[in-house]
Parts: sequence; C-alpha cells; structure tokens
Amino acid sequence: MGVKSNLPEVRARRQAVFAGDEGRVKAQKDLGKLTARERLTALFDAASFVELNALNEDAGVVAGFGTIDGRDAYAFAQDFTVGLGAVGDAHAKKIAKTVELARDSGSPVIGIYDTAGAKLEEGAMALDAYARIGAALASASGVVPSIALVMGHCGGIAAACAQMQDFVILSKVGELFVNGPQVAGAKSLDDIAGGEAAMKGGACHIVAESDEAALGYARKLVSLLPDNNMEDALNETGDDVNRELPAYNEIETLEDARPLAVELLDAGSALELSEGFAPEVITMLGTIGGRSVGVIATQPGEAEGRLTKDGCRKAARFARFLDSFSMPLISLVDCAGMSLAEKNQGTLASAGAQLMFALAEAGNARVSVVCGQAVGMGYAALASRAAADVTYAWPGSVIAPLTAAATVQVLEPEKLDGAKDPIARRAELEAQVAAASALTGAELGLVDDVIEPALTRQMIAAALNMLESKRTIKPAKKQGNLPL
Repeated sequence: MGVKSNLPEVRARRQAVFAGDEGRVKAQKDLGKLTARERLTALFDAASFVELNALNEDAGVVAGFGTIDGRDAYAFAQDFTVGLGAVGDAHAKKIAKTVELARDSGSPVIGIYDTAGAKLEEGAMALDAYARIGAALASASGVVPSIALVMGHCGGIAAACAQMQDFVILSKVGELFVNGPQVAGAKSLDDIAGGEAAMKGGACHIVAESDEAALGYARKLVSLLPDNNMEDALNETGDDVNRELPAYNEIETLEDARPLAVELLDAGSALELSEGFAPEVITMLGTIGGRSVGVIATQPGEAEGRLTKDGCRKAARFARFLDSFSMPLISLVDCAGMSLAEKNQGTLASAGAQLMFALAEAGNARVSVVCGQAVGMGYAALASRAAADVTYAWPGSVIAPLTAAATVQVLEPEKLDGAKDPIARRAELEAQVAAASALTGAELGLVDDVIEPALTRQMIAAALNMLESKRTIKPAKKQGNLPL
C-alpha cells in the first residue's frame, strides 16, 4: 500500500485520536478542566507543539515538545478522558521517553498530572511503570528544570513522582495525596489533598484558581529558569540596577521582608513560592539586572522572627535547587535564631543542619544582607562566611550568639542589680548591645560592609557582577550526605 492510498487512513486515525470520546471530554469540561491537548496548547507558544507517539491513543498520556517564549521545552499531560489517565507500561514509556529527551537535549520538562492511578489490569507491571517514570525524573534532576502541574487526581505513587520535580503547581481542581480520605480518616479528599492542604504541608509551591492560571504560572517559571545546568538564565530588563530604596533609610526595624524582597528585584519579575508554607521564611524567584536569582528572606513578623524546622527545610530545598543550576542566592536576614516553641529538639537540630549544609556546600554566587538581627543559626546558616561570598549589614544590625535581651540576661545580670528602674535599665543595656553589633561585625571581618539600606539593590547587583565568573573547586567525592 502506497502513501497516497494510506494517507486518508492515517488522517482519519489522527483526527479520531485528537477528537477523543465526546462524552468523556464533556465530563472533563463540566469539572472546569481543559483536556490534555488543550492544556499543552495553552502551555506552549502558538502552533509550536509537536506531539510524539500521537497514534498511541490507548496510553492515556499526551507528550511532545515545543517552545515557551521561544525557548525549547518538553511536556507530558495525562489524559483523564482515556482510561482515566491510568498508568501502565505504554503510559510510562511515553513519559520516560519525554523526560529523557528533555534531559539529553538540555531543555526544561513539564509534567501535567491527571490520573486515577495505576492500570490495575496490568498488575505488578503497573508498579514497574511508575518506577520507570520516577527513575527518568531522578536522572533529569539537576540537569534540566522540571515543573509538575497537578490538574486533577494525583494519588499514590503518582504524587511521589510529582514531588520529584523541582516545582509543583496545583490548579483549583488538583488533588495531591498518597492515601484516600477513608484510609487517612478524613471527611473529604479536598481536606487532605486540595490546594490549601498541599500548600500548608509544603507539597506544592503555587496554588492557581484555574487550569489556565496554572499554565500561566508554569510559563512564568520557565522564563525565570535556565534551560539546563550548563546555561545561565538571562532576561531582558529595563529596570535600573542602581535604583535606590530611600524609604528603608527611614525605618527603625524591618517589620515585613516581603516588600523589600520584591523591591530589590527587577520590576514585575518577582514570583513567590510556597507562600502558605512556613511563612517565617520567604522564597522568591526574580531577576536583578536581567539575571535570574533566588531570594531567601527570614520574616521577622512570623514565628517570633525565628527559624522553625519547616522554615529551615523550605529554605534548604530552595537553596539546593538554586545551586544545582548555578543561580545566585540572595539572603535577607532578620532572625532571632532557632524556634523556642519546638518540643522535639532533635528534629529542630536536623532541620538546622540541613539549612547549614545546603548553603555551606553550595558553589553558586551567594550574597547576604543582615537587615536586623542575625542571631545564632540565623547568622551561621544564612549570613556567615561559610554561607555567603559577600555579606552586608544595615546600620543597627545585631550579629551575636544570643539576642540583645538574652545577652544582657546571661552575660551582664550584675548591671541590673540595684537599678532604680530595672525595666528602663534593661532596655538601656539591650540598646547598647545592639548599637555596637554591626560595626563590630565589620571590624571583625564578619561582614564586608555596613551599607545604607537605600543602596541595597545596587550593592547586591555589584556583588553579583563581581561573582559572575566564580568557580569553586571541591574535593573529589560523589556527593555530600545531606542530613535529611
């Protein structure tokens, strides 16, 4: 049979595959969900998506490549209208092939999850299929950025696969879980698997109100990330790197680090991640002078301005990602040390160790700004010579093993004896301890300079320019043993 005689059959088969089952497509739409191919069309630039293995309709997943803002990317989208997107052998082969092509070509990969689970009729083979997907994602980790979009059911081993990707975005109808509500003892799946639950548990980075919004966030993320671990993430920007922040010269204490982080970044570039998880630590992507950077900021208004176990792990995970792709890290530190509320001290120590390890082992450019207190672990993990290449401090910053209040209580109790007004005397002594700290830190070489807060953006930009050619030579080893 020749091309001419066979072409109509191929066209008819392709048209049938693309149209899908009318009833199942309607059911998908009734839930406020796009179909798999509609999601991919919205993710990629217009008319750029090229599908792979398109005629393998029974696999329940659509996969291929295209461009996002002109940059190559790969993606797979589970198709709930075909066998409920259940994962079996053919399904796994399509996903693994897509991830491996992305890895080998040095392009980001996006996974869209919408599945009822394993293809039960394949028995144990379905478990092996999941393992193959996990292995492909693991092999791509640290080589190319990967983003998971949970846009429907994503349970059991599929949830673990999504978690293996660098960033997780949930749409309003997304559900991320291991065990169902009956097993977990919950009233509904949304209580344990919806966007609010996933965000509070640290299982996702962004919750979107719709499929379209989730896909928009994915495109934004791709624009802020490098294509792979051998390339830089650079964007065009019209924002002045020497732009000053005069309002910060007038404040006594930093009450909210979020506006500062946004103002330090190029206008319109900031994208906060995991906002509802461990709010005492802010993690944010953006650009400075067109160069993509990550920001870790401690939030003085949360958790009494202290690091918690979740805050440490949130920051450590983000720092490890940035280092994997040689993206600069900016730390904004106003931290009174480790949490006093955590009852399990071993757990707290383990989390602190993860944060210290992540920044100390990192080879990317690291700039830290002490904006208030840098006490105990706050300094050691985020602003010390081991954690930063360049450290600045604002006037009045406190760099010490203990807070000013604890220092007076522990080291200078005799100065309180006999005071006519003990409260006023304590306040006076605490002010003296705090006032001397930043300048003393500079004299001891703990910080590189005490800077005017208004000049913070241009000082960071200058440090990043200086560190652009940074090269780190490490001892020969397979990998460090991160204290998980």
